[in-house]
Amino acid sequence: MTTMTTALITGATSGIGLAVARDLGRRGHRVFVCARTARDVDRTVDALCAEGIDAAGTTADVRSRESVARLVAAAVDAFGPLGILVNSAGRNGGGVLADLDDDLWYDVIDTNLNGVFLVTREVLRNGGMADAPLGRIVSIASTAGKQGVLLGSPYSASKHGVLGFTRALGKELAASAVTVNAVCPGYVETPMAQRVRQGYAAAWDATEEYVQRQFEAQIPLGRYATAEEVAGLVGYLTTPLAASITGQALNVCGGMASF
Repeated sequence: MTTMTTALITGATSGIGLAVARDLGRRGHRVFVCARTARDVDRTVDALCAEGIDAAGTTADVRSRESVARLVAAAVDAFGPLGILVNSAGRNGGGVLADLDDDLWYDVIDTNLNGVFLVTREVLRNGGMADAPLGRIVSIASTAGKQGVLLGSPYSASKHGVLGFTRALGKELAASAVTVNAVCPGYVETPMAQRVRQGYAAAWDATEEYVQRQFEAQIPLGRYATAEEVAGLVGYLTTPLAASITGQALNVCGGMASF
C-alpha cells in the first residue's frame, strides 16, 4: 500500500516535471509545484486541481538559496511535511567550448546541479522529510550524465554532477528511511527537446527535421520517449516497493544507453 504524502516538484509546469506532478497526484499524493513564472504556476495548479489532484504551488528560482528556503517553507505551510522531492528544474545549453560565454556555463551549472543541491539540502533541513514515514528524493538527470554529448559540455558536466551527488547522498542516507535516486532520460519529446533540436540545427546549418532523424537513428526503439514514460519510473521510485533502490541512475532512453 502506498503511503500518501506531500510531493514537491521543481520545474513542474511543462515537460517531464508536469508529467511527474500529474502522475504523483493521480497516485493520491498532495502535489506542490514551482517554476519561475507566476502565470505558469497558476495555470498548472488550476489544471491539476481540475483533474481532481490536491495541488498548490509558488514561484521559485532554484539557483537562489533564499528563494529555495521560501519555496520549501511554502510547501510545508500548504500541505505539511514533505515525503517526496523531485528535482526536475533544468535547462539545456552548450555550443563550441571555445566560444561559450561564462554566463551560459555558470547558469547551466547553477540551474541543473547547484539547484539540486540547494533544494535537496533545504528539504532535508526544514522540509520534515527526516520524520516522514516515506522519504523519496528523485532527480531528473540524463543519459548525458553518463556520456559526453557533442556540443553539450555544460549540460553533460551538470548532469554528471547530479549523478555523483545522487550516489553519494544515497549512501549517506542509507540508514534512514530516505532513498535517493536519479532518472536518466534520453531523447524525450518536450519543449526542451525542441530547443535542443533548434540549437543543433543552427550549429549544423540543417533543418530541425534532419536533426531529429539523426537523433532517432541512435535509439533502438526508433522514437523519442514520452514525458509520461519518464514520470512512470519516477512514480515507481516513490513507492514502498522501491524501498531497496537507492543511489541508482536509471535510464529511460529506448535502449540508446546500456550503462
